[in-house]
Amino acid sequence: MPIQAVIVPVTGFQQNCTVIWCSETKSGAVIDPGGDLDRILDAVKQHGVSIEKILITHGHIDHAGSAAALAEQLDVPIEGPQRDDSFWIDMLQEQGEKYGVADARSFQPTRWLEHGDSVSFGNVKMDVLHCPGHTPGHVVFHHAGAKLAIVGDVLFQGSIGRTDFPRGNHADLIHAITTKLWPLGGDTAFVPGHGEMSNFAAERESNPFVSDAALANATD
Repeated sequence: MPIQAVIVPVTGFQQNCTVIWCSETKSGAVIDPGGDLDRILDAVKQHGVSIEKILITHGHIDHAGSAAALAEQLDVPIEGPQRDDSFWIDMLQEQGEKYGVADARSFQPTRWLEHGDSVSFGNVKMDVLHCPGHTPGHVVFHHAGAKLAIVGDVLFQGSIGRTDFPRGNHADLIHAITTKLWPLGGDTAFVPGHGEMSNFAAERESNPFVSDAALANATD
């Protein structure tokens, strides 16, 4: 397997922060450090990973709240999300005070990401997919060789992301899932922003929101 990963649930929202690394070089990234940096850094140390960068799927507090603090502590760049989430990132300190993420503050990513971009660490390269709907600037990270996607709050085991936040859009979310995630293949496993892992085939079979049957009924 070219990559390895460990999930570290963080914050009161139990958000799935992912520490992911190149099997050959042990260089890696932290995806969505929402908070609880001590727990994240313990996982990094336990697995002997050298963190090259921080990757962000979207700008919500539980996914991006501690990105600035971690970037400063490790002296690494932040990549992502897509720039349409900048208004969420600008509100991180305010949201942190509201939800108890003590070190939350806004940041300017070293690099905004767009659909078709790639991110790399060690000898690993992951594709970037822009998947708006939950937030307008949400991105997904995909590694074809490992058949793995980090999907943030786009899709969950048995559910989909909320679209009732500012600039959320249900139609955009369904479109992103069906046109950008499903083509990656049913045997692609995914790490959602919350809850257990699943794969796209299982969700197409039984997810009440985006299964093939549910979507067929919606268009009847």
